[in-house]
Amino acid sequence: MTDFRSRCIAPEPLAGLFCAIPHPTAVEICAATAPDFLCLDGEHAPIGRERAEEMIRAAQLHGVPVIMRVPGHLPDSIAGVLDSGADGVLVPRVSTADEARAAVAATRYPPVGVRGVGPGRAAGFGYRIPDYLATANSRILLAIQAETPGALENIEDIAAVEGVDVIFIGPGDLGVTLGALGPEGRPRLMAAIKRITKVSRAAGKAVGMFCASPDEVPGWCELGITFFLIGNDARHLADAAGAAVARAREGF
Repeated sequence: MTDFRSRCIAPEPLAGLFCAIPHPTAVEICAATAPDFLCLDGEHAPIGRERAEEMIRAAQLHGVPVIMRVPGHLPDSIAGVLDSGADGVLVPRVSTADEARAAVAATRYPPVGVRGVGPGRAAGFGYRIPDYLATANSRILLAIQAETPGALENIEDIAAVEGVDVIFIGPGDLGVTLGALGPEGRPRLMAAIKRITKVSRAAGKAVGMFCASPDEVPGWCELGITFFLIGNDARHLADAAGAAVARAREGF
């Protein structure tokens, strides 16, 4: 597998999908379409650790890197996903440099961080611990979400934290927390996105964005955003099924 983290921090433009359907079959179907990566949504979908490991295995069956959006900042949640073999994590609601540093510590082994050593799937269930320890700190991707007024206010300090690879913008939550919803709030939201992107890129960080539609990608690319999550599997399934039924009914 190509070094996923290296591609992200290059930064190379990458297109991935959120996986919200809590089943490995759905992940395997998505992986078979050859996305650049997949992101399991452990924040907003009912994906626990046991099921996450099965879903990670399904993605890697097709050689597709997989990260997981963890439910929050707890180090145990982050370590568990990585022990299951994930190539990285996406940590939501990071609003300060201290929170960013804590995320770095949770994803890295000593002396860089505080991640505990365990015989999980990533380390061959205990049989390849030395090999895994030798490369994990350099291979694991850490993406953090900037989606609060605090993140906007502290973005210079957050972007300066060593070990953060991608600063991912959640436009939905950012718009809600800034009170920048709808057409009237669009200018304020765009100003926030541009500020986060400009500061992050100047600090050498890759910037990510959620896009409900692939049609949004070119505009964000012009701003310097390179790490994209295009909708999720449930939404794509619904859109395709709805379009198929509508097209069939045209023949009635």
